[in-house]
Formats: sequence, C-alpha cells, structure tokens
Amino acid sequence: MISTNDFRTGVTIKLDNEVYTVVDFLHVKPARGQAFVRSKIKNIRTGAVIERTFRAGEKFETAHIERREMQYLYVSGDTHTFMDTKTFEQLALTADQLGENLKYITENMTITVLVHEGDILGIEVPNFVDLKVVETAPGARGDTVSGASKPATLETGTIVQVPLFIEEGEIIRIDTRTGEYLTRA
Repeated sequence: MISTNDFRTGVTIKLDNEVYTVVDFLHVKPARGQAFVRSKIKNIRTGAVIERTFRAGEKFETAHIERREMQYLYVSGDTHTFMDTKTFEQLALTADQLGENLKYITENMTITVLVHEGDILGIEVPNFVDLKVVETAPGARGDTVSGASKPATLETGTIVQVPLFIEEGEIIRIDTRTGEYLTRA
C-alpha cells in the first residue's frame, strides 16, 4: 500500500481496477481544513490523463509493473510479433494494443513491453528514434525568410514536418513524445 503523502512522479497505483502512473502531484495544506493532494494520473492502458484530488494520507494498492525488453520481428495482417530478448518467447500484439507507438517502430527495434499480473498493458518506445525519409517534396531555396518546413513521409508511414534541406533517403531523428523532427541522424 502507498499513501498519497508518498506520491512521486512515476509511482504506479491501482485505482478503480485500473493501473495508473502519477504524472504530477501537489500537496496542499490550507489554513483551515484537511490537507489534500491534487494529482494528474495517467491510465497506462488507455493513455488518458485525468486530474484527481485525494485526501492526505489516503492509501492505494501499489501496482507492480514488469518491464520486458522485446525485439519487434514482423507484422502479419493486424498482428505484430515481438520476441523476448532473454527467453526468446514470442508475443503477438494487435494494432489497438500498440496505439500511437506503432508510428515509430521498425523491424528489429528493441522496445519495452509493460506487463502487470500477466496482462499486457502496452509498450514503451525509446524517446528518440532514427527513421528514413521515403518521400518529400524538393525544397526550393529562397522561398522563405526563415524557419520553413515541408511534410515528409517516413518509412513507417508517419508524416512529419521537416526543414526544407531534408532530402529523400536521409535518416532523421524523431522525438516520439512529441512526434517532431529533431535533427539529421
């Protein structure tokens, strides 16, 4: 059990039969009345972030999440197959289970699968991934004063905005948290 007084960013709890991780918290001690904790918690399964207020000292069950390193092997229809890098056990996940992270994974990439009591909650991709640009319009010089961008289609099918100097065939680094171009790789 964990008390709301012990909330820290990244702590996982069970609430209403769902697993949540604490994104942000604030201990409030008003002049009159009881202290309370304002928190933002993220549902690990759905990714939804909600704001909740708890009484100070309220207790919740701690959710122990196992993180398994797995390698992405291949896609067959709507099923994506992963292999545990330690036990070589294979795991099939659907596109719904992968969610938005599917835009950033390529074959042979190592990702982290989140497991709670034998139930797969989802995956975590690295914060930064290097992907190849497969299609983009040629950049014309002198079109803008500064900071111009154009759309580029990556090898996973994702479309991101890139600077005009990026050409087809180049490898670029993408921030998976925001989906933005960072630099050439």
